[in-house]
Amino acid sequence: MDRPEPFTLVVFGASGDLTRRKLVPAVYSLFRDGQLPERFAVVGFARRDKTDESFRNEMREAVDTFARVKPANGDEWGRFAARLRYHRSSFEDPEGFRSLRELLAKGSGDGTMPASRLFYLATQPQWFAPVIDQLSAAELICPECRPSPWSRIIIEKPIGRDLATARELNALADGAFAEDQIFRIDHYLGKETVQNILVLRFANSIFEPVWNQKYVDHVQITVAETIGVEGRGAYYDRAGALRDMVQNHILQLLCLVAMESPSSLAPNDVRDEKVKVLKALRPIPRDCVANDVVRAQYTAGTIGRKAVPGYREEDNVPNDSTTETFVALKTCINNWRWKGVPFYLRTGKRLPRRMSEISIHFKAVPEVLFNAAPFGPMEPNVLVLRIQPNEGISMQFQVKQPGPGTGIRPFRMDFGYSHSFGHAPPDAYERLLLDAARGDSTLFTRSDEVEAAWSFLAPILEWCGESDVELPVYPAGTWGPEDADNLIHRDGRLWHGEVKTWA
Repeated sequence: MDRPEPFTLVVFGASGDLTRRKLVPAVYSLFRDGQLPERFAVVGFARRDKTDESFRNEMREAVDTFARVKPANGDEWGRFAARLRYHRSSFEDPEGFRSLRELLAKGSGDGTMPASRLFYLATQPQWFAPVIDQLSAAELICPECRPSPWSRIIIEKPIGRDLATARELNALADGAFAEDQIFRIDHYLGKETVQNILVLRFANSIFEPVWNQKYVDHVQITVAETIGVEGRGAYYDRAGALRDMVQNHILQLLCLVAMESPSSLAPNDVRDEKVKVLKALRPIPRDCVANDVVRAQYTAGTIGRKAVPGYREEDNVPNDSTTETFVALKTCINNWRWKGVPFYLRTGKRLPRRMSEISIHFKAVPEVLFNAAPFGPMEPNVLVLRIQPNEGISMQFQVKQPGPGTGIRPFRMDFGYSHSFGHAPPDAYERLLLDAARGDSTLFTRSDEVEAAWSFLAPILEWCGESDVELPVYPAGTWGPEDADNLIHRDGRLWHGEVKTWA
């Protein structure tokens, strides 16, 4: 792909963890790979008192620790560091935004800060609206500027905490920017393995004919984390697993698995098909939530032989919190392709293994020949898309064991990105930052897409807020509560990787 035109990246929340762990390391890796224009700049905007030099020193440490391309050697780092600036202000101070405008105008005049601007909201969600208001008041946005110089904004998740607040934020952003200038980011969509879902489906003729209710028994999506809230207790306790993971990451994965082929790879053609999936999700009525949705919270336990505290013992978490750290739910898609095929979704913190995967479970072959005694019953075919870690694809199928008899056993054929291409895929933020700088919104979510996802979750969230049912618990280091196992066992199915030990 061609490099984007010169631009200035302005990061609001530059002293935060996202900037240090992801954003600046991603920009540095792109710079070292030669994927950025010769002229670009990064301005960090935050409330803490720093100089340009102290900001550069902090970012060098971040790059050394977290960047894909490292170490930051003297010459290359010096060229990169010269492009880093720091601007101190609160997010509600009009004078701070006016001085930002002056800084950018001066840099645009002397060529050190290109006039096209990419604003990144890496702040806590409550600051999204004030920053957009101040950008507009300071006349830092140019909705009519096309094609150059341009103004664009990247908004981190969560986009609201329910349907009403998502609509408010979308209306605010739409009032300041044109829709094609707004990039609502979900970093899962930047992962190579997520992008590969469409390639696997629509660039290989062997999959599409069987990608439907006639051949697929069910689909599972699991996003498991070993970590706890990692110092984000105040934010997480307001969000929980439903808002933090299901509304965005998991529903995005579901859309890519279930969508119809778009007419082209143009951003709106792809996103149109994803919206159709979200609108076709079978609503879970409030009176069915208790049967089809399992919520739970981790207690103290052991991860990797290390004792870890329970959720209520984490910093900034109330000792009577009823926020879920685990969710499992069952849903269906009411369209021709997927009618009757259940989708089982599962996510949680403090689980035994870090894992994000999609497993497509095909229907069993007829109970004749090899799927009848003395050979059967056999395990059905399973296609697994590993998002992280060990990114790749595996396919389980049946083979004859060598020897005089007719022994049959399942075998897994495996493709791994690192093994096949000699290196791990680039970080998701690298791809997404580059796409936003190019103006390509394919891997970003549109306003109606966000609102359709919240609409699906609305009755679940309402029930959770009003239910007096005691929240189940699970020890850290386990795969969640027994209710999550029962959710899938009662349909005669197993979570992928589970060994059948029940009648």
